Order: sequence, then C-alpha cells, then structure tokens
Amino acid sequence: MEINKELLLKIAKTSRLRLTDEEVNEFLPQLEEVLENFKKIDKVDTKNVEPALHPIEIKPFERQDKVEKCLDHEKVLMLSKLTKGDYFVGPRIKE
Repeated sequence: MEINKELLLKIAKTSRLRLTDEEVNEFLPQLEEVLENFKKIDKVDTKNVEPALHPIEIKPFERQDKVEKCLDHEKVLMLSKLTKGDYFVGPRIKE
C-alpha cells in the first residue's frame, strides 16, 4: 500500500486531526519510512520462532505494609486554600 496525501488526510480526519499543508508535507516522508521498515520486518522468516507474550521477564514485586504515623489533619488542611471547616472544597460536579 502506498501512502499519499489523500490517504494521510483521510487517516487524519478519522483520527480527528487537522493537519496543515506544512504538516502533511512533513509527515508523508516519515510515514513512508515507517512503512518501508515494516516491509523489511515482514520479510523476516519467523516460522520456527515461538511467540513471546512478554519480551521481558516480569518478576512479582511485593512491598511490606508498614504502620506509620498519619499526617496531622490540621496541618494538611492548612496546605490548601480551598477548605471549609474540616474538609477540602472541590469544584461542583453538578449544577
């Protein structure tokens, strides 16, 4: 498949992107290069290669829970400008 200006603009429209002519001229060669690299990858013989679901080994990590002193309620409230009584004030969600 060859990429051209019309195809690039169709992809951009589908992706809800507005590209200027300058951006189209910049991106076309870049996309052509990407597609050329994929064509090279397609030529690699992978018949005897097992699929790798994770290219790296993932080791489980467990952190030890520690009981620590909580932050002082009054000090935390002093750090915020938006408080009312003993609570933080947030934006209205529903009017």
